[in-house]
Amino acid sequence: MKVILYMAMTANGMIARENDEAPWSKVVWREYYKFIKQNKNIIVGRRTYELMKNANEFEKLGNPITVVISSRMSGNGGNTFFVMNPEEALKKLEKKGFKIAVIGGGSKLNASFLKSGLIDEICLDVEPWIFGKGIGLFSEIDAEANLMLVKTKKLSKNTVRLIYKVIKNGKKR
Repeated sequence: MKVILYMAMTANGMIARENDEAPWSKVVWREYYKFIKQNKNIIVGRRTYELMKNANEFEKLGNPITVVISSRMSGNGGNTFFVMNPEEALKKLEKKGFKIAVIGGGSKLNASFLKSGLIDEICLDVEPWIFGKGIGLFSEIDAEANLMLVKTKKLSKNTVRLIYKVIKNGKKR
C-alpha cells in the first residue's frame, strides 16, 4: 500500500495557527477535497477528527472511509473506524481494498507515521504565509527522513505543490 502524507502548510512549516485555524486559499481547499474524494479515504488523529467533524468536513469530502488513530476514542460507525496506531490504520484500509492511504494530519499523527517509517510520499501545498506561532508539520520526534523531490506544480500565483518521495532503507539520492 502506498502511504501519502497530504498537507497544506505555510512557508515556515506550520499546518495551522495555535488556535487550529487554517486560513488556506480556495485553490488549496479545492485541491484537498479533490484529492480525498479521489482516494476515498483519510487517516487522522483524534484532535483533527473532532475539528473536522464539528465543521462537517467529512460530508464536504464525500464521506470517505475515515480511520482515526486515538487511544481515547473507540467504536466504529458508518465510514469511521477507530484504531490505536498507524499500523492498524493501514491494515484497516488494506482490508477494505485500498491501494493508497492518505494521511490527513495532525502534527502528532504525521510524526507517528514518519517515526514508524510508513510514509512513501509527502505532498505539500505551500501557501504564502508565515505564522510566528502555530502547529508544525511534525510534532517533535526522534526521527529523520531523506526525501527526493519528484514534482512541483504551481497551484496559483503564490501557492505551490511539492511532492517528495521518502527514500527508505538508507538509500541516498
